[in-house]
Formats: sequence, C-alpha cells, structure tokens
Amino acid sequence: MTDSIKIVEVGPRDGLQNESAIVPTHVKIELIERLAETGLQSIEATAFVSAKRIPQMADCGAVLHGIHRLPTVSYPVLVPNLQGLEAALAAGASEVAIFASASETFSQKNIHCSIEESFDRFLPVLAAAKQAGVRVRGYVSCVLGCPYEGTVTASAAAKIARRLFESGCYEVSLGDTIGVGTPARTQELLAAVSQQIPVAQLAGHFHDTCGQALVNIYASLDFGIRVFDASVSGLGGCPYAPGASGNIATEDLVDMLEGMGFKTGVDLSKLIAAGEFIRKHLGNETQSRVALARRHA
Repeated sequence: MTDSIKIVEVGPRDGLQNESAIVPTHVKIELIERLAETGLQSIEATAFVSAKRIPQMADCGAVLHGIHRLPTVSYPVLVPNLQGLEAALAAGASEVAIFASASETFSQKNIHCSIEESFDRFLPVLAAAKQAGVRVRGYVSCVLGCPYEGTVTASAAAKIARRLFESGCYEVSLGDTIGVGTPARTQELLAAVSQQIPVAQLAGHFHDTCGQALVNIYASLDFGIRVFDASVSGLGGCPYAPGASGNIATEDLVDMLEGMGFKTGVDLSKLIAAGEFIRKHLGNETQSRVALARRHA
C-alpha cells in the first residue's frame, strides 16, 4: 500500500466558476502559479465551456496560454464537447476532463441533454484527444445524491463510471456534487464501482455541504483510494446544484493526510498563502478550518 496521495486542485476551475464577480485573467494566472509552487501535481486550470453559460470561464484560452507551466505539474482543463476540445488543444492543453452525471435529471438541467446524449458528445472528444496524444480524465457527478432526484444508487453511479473508463478515460473521479454522502454510503459506492474499475483508476471528489467531506475521504482511504480532488480555501460549489457548498478545502485535506502519515508533497504554508491571495481578491472569507486556526494561533 502506497503512502503517497495525489491531490487534484480544482479551485481555479470548479472553485471560481461559482463566483458571480468576474475574476481578472491575471489574478487567475497568479493563483494557478502560486498553487503550482506549493508542490501540487495537478491543477485544473480552466474550462473551455460556453462563455454565455459560465461567464467566469470566458478567458479560458488566455489563462491557459498565460500560465508559466512547471514540468512537474499537469494543468488539465474541462471540455464539454468536441468544440471545447479543439479550443483547448489550440491553447496548448495536454490533458482534458469530461463530465457525466449519474442522475438523468441533473444531466438534463446541467448540460441540457440526456446521459445517453452526453456520451454521444464524449466519444468524438475521446477519439480526437487520443489522436492528439492528450489524456482524458472523467468526472461522474451526483454519485451519492441529486438535488432533483434525491438518493442515487451505487449501481447507477458505477454504470456511468464504467462507461467513462471503458470509453478511454485514464481515471474516473466520483463526485458527491451536493455533499450528502456518509462514510457508509461512500464505501457502498466504492464497493460497487471497484467491481467495474480498478481502484487505482478512481478518485474522490467530495463537497462539504453537510460537513462530511473529510470523513468520506477517510472512508475512501480505507478502501484504497489514493487520488482526491480539492479546492484551495474551499472555493466553489455547483451552480446547478441548489444549496451545494464548496469542495473540501485543500488545506484541510493536506493537514489531515499529513497527520495520518501520508505524503502529499504539498507545502501547507504556501497553500494557505495561495488561499489568502484569492480570498483577498474575492473579498470573502476562507472556508478552510486549518487556515483559520493558523491565522489565530
């Protein structure tokens, strides 16, 4: 069993997309570069999506072009379709992510198509990405609950995860989009998904709506998961999931993992400083308990 954990930092994309005030391009670039200096291995930089639907991501090309890339860091970007992939490739993307939902209603309201139609969009993306030598990561949203349908069964989530993996995604991130999961349900989910996909190709993406993200991650660790998504200072949420709070704060995740003896390779002090940088610009408070505790220590 490895004692190393990979953290995929999603703050610059999943975090900032939920902010109503447009963050200047140079601030996004500085945030990404500050995060890269912490030792994080993967930073989701932006999303090549409709600027009309998500105005915060309108400068996606400029952001990806503008960052100074470290050779030890990957900078994946989200793409919803072939058009998004083509724009991402033109901007120099070397890794992309696609997303599907385990809930039919969420799929309809989020990306305005059925689950089946979403896969029709993904297949050309995967084929083109393979031809371009670009890796594709898959996300499954609403794996433990949906804001419209309620509880989502483990078998439903496992089915979507398997389709993404078999379609060519090198890794599948399981997203508790509205943060309603518990440790028992998380392990039930992982038991179902791991029958379809090797545990080494799975990641966890937990929101902290009910304060359960860290314990769900703990339960996932016990199951063998060694990749987790997190957002600096707890930025974000989901604009299509009413009432969903932000992702688990990367600072809190690093603090817990290091305290358990796992290696993250992340400098916590630099990470806290990156969180303070973006929160100062946004004019709101960090959601990281560790950052707040250190501030008042």
